[in-house]
Amino acid sequence: MDSILNVPHGLMFWTIVNFSIFLFIVIKFGGKAIVNAINQRETDIQNSIDAAKSAEETARELMSKSQVQFDNAQSQINELLSKGREQADAHIRRASEEAENVKKAKVEEALKEIEKSKEHALQQLKTEVAELVIIATEKVINEKLDKEKDYKLVENYIHQLNKN
Repeated sequence: MDSILNVPHGLMFWTIVNFSIFLFIVIKFGGKAIVNAINQRETDIQNSIDAAKSAEETARELMSKSQVQFDNAQSQINELLSKGREQADAHIRRASEEAENVKKAKVEEALKEIEKSKEHALQQLKTEVAELVIIATEKVINEKLDKEKDYKLVENYIHQLNKN
């Protein structure tokens, strides 16, 4: 360890002279290039920072515009959905009204058919009653019974009519 710290004075002198010459040559011939490289690097870094700031501002503007467009699209979608629901409700109401009208028409038609059937049945009943009265009258006339038998015979036919 002693030998490292005990450097001869001559060696020290020539090392300083060599370093000074090397430093002079580097500064004389490469100093401007080094300074230019450092300045160019500084300029490039500054340009990159400015470009990044500009890109950030542009990105913020685009993000703001896209948010506005998104909000507009969302409101348009909501309007379309609302209109679609209204149209669907209108279609449902119209279909319901048409179904109700068809139902009423069918009920009226059925009532008319029932009325016709009822009238036809009453007409048939009247015809049958008339035929039975004619038959009963013929029997009464044919038998020429006395008043009491005639009365019982008519009552008997009336009861038969009520059962039918």
